[in-house]
Formats: sequence, C-alpha cells, structure tokens
Amino acid sequence: MIYHITTPDLHAKFIATDYYEAPSLQLEGFIHCSTLVQLKATAERYYSEVPEILVYYIDEKLLESELKYEMATIGESFPHIYGSINKNAIVSVQSYPNRSGSFDIKVV
Repeated sequence: MIYHITTPDLHAKFIATDYYEAPSLQLEGFIHCSTLVQLKATAERYYSEVPEILVYYIDEKLLESELKYEMATIGESFPHIYGSINKNAIVSVQSYPNRSGSFDIKVV
C-alpha cells in the first residue's frame, strides 16, 4: 500500500472521472506518494497550513501507471507514480483535519 495526500478541492475535480491527476503530474511528470512510515511527516511538512487533507490509500498492484521509488532531496526513497492514478487502485479515501499543524493519521 502507498499513500497520496490531496485536498478536498483537488479531490472534487476528479470525482466524476475514472482517474486522478495531481498538479505535480503536469509540473514534474509524476505524482508524489508516501509509504506508511513517511505519511505523517509528509503531511506535516507540506500541508501544515491546510485545514483538512484527504489521503488516498493506493493498492500499487492495481495501478495502471508506472510506479518508481526514487530518492528525494531529504535523503529518503519515495514512491512516484508516472501517470494518472486509476480510480480502482484507490481502495480507500480518509479525511484528516489539521490540528495546529499536525494530523492524527492512523492507518489500519
């Protein structure tokens, strides 16, 4: 399982489609994701000013686009999806409110 963080506004744009594309796909050529170990730190590093985040739980075995693990500038290897995320690969979507710059992310 890998995880992608988005916002309710971005999520709403893709509800009626069969795929999801983050803005980074056009800007950088891939969609940023995290492993479970990286998820909370990623949320707090990049979304501390956002009132609510949504986390896509993605079954990488169902992805139609290419998935690569690549080294980021912080010295960790992160999953990157090179293409759109087909909706059937998103097995769950969970909402997490911002609690003073922190997210109480519990993945079961």
